[in-house]
Amino acid sequence: MYIFIFHQFSGASFSDFPFCQFQAAGPVQRRASRLGLKKHFTCFFTKMTMKPSNNIWIRRQQCPCGDWKCYVKYEGDDQTSVSSQLIKNETTSTSSSSEAVFMPYVGQIFKTDEDAFEYYSNFARKNGFSIRKARSTESQNLGIYRRDFVCYRSGFNQPRKKANVEHPRDRKSVRCGCDAKLYLTKEIVNSVTQWYISQFSNVHNHELLEDDQVRLLPAYRKIQEADQERILLLSKAGFPVNRIVKVLELEKGVQPGQLPFIEKDVRNFVRTCKKSVQENDALLTEKRENDTLEFLEACKAMAERDADFVYDYTTDENSKVENISWSYADSVRAYTVFGDVVTFDTTYRSITYGLLLGVWFGIDNHGKPVFLGCALLQDESLNSFAWALQTFLRFMRGRCPQTVLTDIDSSLRDAIARELPDTKHVICSWHVHSKLSSWFMPSLGSQYEEFKAEFDMLCHLEGIEEFEHQWNHLVARFGLASDKHIALLFSYRTSWPLSYIRSYFLARSMTAEFYQSLDEFFKRILSGQTCLQLFFEQVWFAADLRNRSKEALQYMHTKTCLPIEENARSILTPYAFNALQHEIVQSMQYATTELANGSYLVRHYKKMEGEYLVIWISQDEQIHCSCKEFEHSGILCRHCLRVLTVKNYFEIPEKYILFRWRLESSLVALEDQNGQCNSDEYAQVFHSLAATLLTESLFTKERFNHVHRELTRLLEHVRNMPVSNEFASNMAANNISES
Repeated sequence: MYIFIFHQFSGASFSDFPFCQFQAAGPVQRRASRLGLKKHFTCFFTKMTMKPSNNIWIRRQQCPCGDWKCYVKYEGDDQTSVSSQLIKNETTSTSSSSEAVFMPYVGQIFKTDEDAFEYYSNFARKNGFSIRKARSTESQNLGIYRRDFVCYRSGFNQPRKKANVEHPRDRKSVRCGCDAKLYLTKEIVNSVTQWYISQFSNVHNHELLEDDQVRLLPAYRKIQEADQERILLLSKAGFPVNRIVKVLELEKGVQPGQLPFIEKDVRNFVRTCKKSVQENDALLTEKRENDTLEFLEACKAMAERDADFVYDYTTDENSKVENISWSYADSVRAYTVFGDVVTFDTTYRSITYGLLLGVWFGIDNHGKPVFLGCALLQDESLNSFAWALQTFLRFMRGRCPQTVLTDIDSSLRDAIARELPDTKHVICSWHVHSKLSSWFMPSLGSQYEEFKAEFDMLCHLEGIEEFEHQWNHLVARFGLASDKHIALLFSYRTSWPLSYIRSYFLARSMTAEFYQSLDEFFKRILSGQTCLQLFFEQVWFAADLRNRSKEALQYMHTKTCLPIEENARSILTPYAFNALQHEIVQSMQYATTELANGSYLVRHYKKMEGEYLVIWISQDEQIHCSCKEFEHSGILCRHCLRVLTVKNYFEIPEKYILFRWRLESSLVALEDQNGQCNSDEYAQVFHSLAATLLTESLFTKERFNHVHRELTRLLEHVRNMPVSNEFASNMAANNISES
């Protein structure tokens, strides 16, 4: 009896795997070789102790439209989607086959025998036949020193002893004694091993095949890993093999019979994988349960060391762990300041353990993610999400966030509505845009880029009526009235377009910089851990505020002479100040018209459309703008700032500088509190010197050219001077915010 052990994905059952990895002897080995699987598998014919499971994390690919046959390709993420892998594999195959392959010749040299086999195989495919490895010759000194490659129809079929069955299969052989061959010989020249062609014949005694026929030869019928994943998923759902083939043809957009494999290959692959995995499934399930219990023990040990560490878990009717959630003291403390807006990211799941990863993040006053909590969930059901929400709120002492950002998920939406009825639910625009190409590129083709541009404009419209009007126009123009994904997006319209969520407080947590930071966090915690316990340690290290570098106070130069800007610079973090400074600079391009009730109409001096109403209540210094920017980000808009300037305000009213954006709310100590004063002195010196240099250089063209040349050279020299990594990263973040 064979014992099959997964070489790379040990620890998961057949239902969890995108593809199975094994190698067996005899007929199974030959079948695996025909299917293109042999290189992936390792075989063991004796019992052995299971090694720690590699914890493999992938993006969730199931489409939120509810159709289980629909899956998502994420833009810019070629490693996480089936369709992108298909494209990559097919492109590679096509490009390699289309390269010019010349006829081999006697004396031609190759570095290895495998290089020679690949070259001959490409030549054979281009010329209508396939090859196989025949005999090899070895010696005690040189090892294998000769390789024989022959046409697939070389030799003759040896008569086999008939099996003792009533109706034995009489298989016809394709071998007809073809003499086409390539013989390799190894030699050592100057201590370097190489192989050369010692004999070659391209004389065939049979008809060569056309391109559309040669691809069906067994040597070229390969089931790529991405196709394996899809085949096993459809097989698990009960699809018969003939329907699996039809589904793959539809998804890949090829004509019937044009797949790089045939129905027989799919049937053999499914049968072989099921048999091998089922034999080992009980052992692997036990290993997963043991890893989960060890993870739970790690949580208990952490709680004993740290009284402020909190965790909880659920079990099923068999007392097996289902869901686990945990958080740290630093996270609870951070939530008291930055818990107004939280992101619940459920992008990744472990295919090894069959668990969905949910991570809670806040955004701090420097625009960086702050870890708030984590959950491993057995499934994506309403009950699992509801439990995760209840547990998180209990960890955070019952305080609900103002806004929660998630991906599109109907179960998660229902759970939030039930457990957080007073919290605004927002679908992050990044999650919407990342799915567009997978949803609409196949049907729109060359029109997709135009569709995407109009979709982006539509997302930023400010009026609800205008959004719905333009939405109907978009749907009609591109013929998407019956598209299920367009219907899905429209059903969620109250949660993602700016026109609907502009009054929701998001604290700038939908910027590209914030989501880049989230990706970096996941890269740190989802590297190749060998078990759940190591994953737990990775999360703990990434979440520990003591491991975060101190925030260096980079120089924040002023761009206007307004006292409001100078005052804000001394209170806000560089991240928040850069956002406010941009609004201050833009405010100078707006004109105000005072109304009878003391309010103002604010309009750009060039743009005739798009005026904004700013309501000013002088008694308690209240200011509100129809653009809702302060309600959206916590940063005053240019329209309000313009009115404050007209009102001769030299400082922003205290209530409009939120504590969450102030320097004093930082979770990590700041490095140099006196650096700003020193930078101001340096700036004054530079400004004075630059003004004098400008005046002197404008007298003649020769002076200007000389100053320009020398300054360019000086700037290049300064840029090449070494700086600390931390200072450089902070300056980079500052520049991003400014742009």
